[in-house]
Amino acid sequence: MTTDPQLQPVLKVRNLAVQFPTRTGVVKAVDDVSFDLYRGKTLCVVGESGSGKSVSARSVLQIVDRPGRITNGSMELTRPDGSVVDLAKLDPRGKQIRAIRGREIAMIFQEPMSSLSPIHRIGEQIGETLRIHFGTPKDERRTRVIELLKQVEIPNPEKAIDRYTFEFSGGMRQRVMIAMALACNPSLLIADEPTTALDVTTQAEILALIKKLQAEYGMAVLFITHDMGVVAEIADEVLVMYRGKVMERGPVEQIFHAPQADYTRMLIGSVLKLESKAEIRLKREPEAIAPELLLDVRNLSLTFPGGLKAVNDVSLTVSPAKRSVLSARAVRARPRWDVVSCVFTIRSKAPPISAARTARSSTSALPRARN
Repeated sequence: MTTDPQLQPVLKVRNLAVQFPTRTGVVKAVDDVSFDLYRGKTLCVVGESGSGKSVSARSVLQIVDRPGRITNGSMELTRPDGSVVDLAKLDPRGKQIRAIRGREIAMIFQEPMSSLSPIHRIGEQIGETLRIHFGTPKDERRTRVIELLKQVEIPNPEKAIDRYTFEFSGGMRQRVMIAMALACNPSLLIADEPTTALDVTTQAEILALIKKLQAEYGMAVLFITHDMGVVAEIADEVLVMYRGKVMERGPVEQIFHAPQADYTRMLIGSVLKLESKAEIRLKREPEAIAPELLLDVRNLSLTFPGGLKAVNDVSLTVSPAKRSVLSARAVRARPRWDVVSCVFTIRSKAPPISAARTARSSTSALPRARN
């Protein structure tokens, strides 16, 4: 009698425990955690910071930071050939687990800038996985990387493959990380809060991309998050954690509409509170007269020497008692920039100050970026 592979879990975790010995005692980061992951399904692990979500995910790949170690439990991975291996019993530095990392189980980390090399082109970084696991020749690697960049919807992949990390926005860097994770067609994808550092619009695009690629590849997804809105968007099942323990586990509809644990109800309640306006805003009287502008930016454009247009005709205004957020960081990639059609007007009690820069401005003339 043959069992349907779709009904077999790709990963079966039972009674997982991870501890960190310290001078003041032992910290139980993960305590008796169990779950199953199935092909084509997404399990969201949710909880506040310090609940053990990321440590549970990193344990699967045996990359728990020292002095942490797995003290109990099993993690049975069903491989493409039908064999089963217990990841908990493998040497974290051994050949067996290194052959699984990136090939059968891939991971997208929270902050792409700390995971990507700033001194290597992205094509080299994505292709490295293919070279290590399959020994793919250089020409074939380049073709495969361009194909992956197309799949994650990066514009002009033939040119993007030769760019460095700093030439991409946060959302594009995360797409590069997804392309790297999918290079070897893994059975399981672990995503550790991949949208935390992104704006709302880019976050929605990344979530839609992961769902689309999951449908194409048929892989299981373990998604780590503390955002209940993200959980409602992509989860099939939900695992709620608190202080290393599982508080509740079940289908996403049950978790949101009939939560059993008090902690789960508290998490959902905190989201509902954030959806309403703060009391101070409700009591604030509407402005009768439009305030005078403090900052007026018109037609700001920025082009990298390679032809990449980072900013294209951006305009914005900032008024007193108002907040406009435009986050930017200047990176000294080459000796010169192309900054065109930019006018800043700063208004105060003193006469307005205007600053305009056009074409081939030296980096020494530009204001240094501040974190």
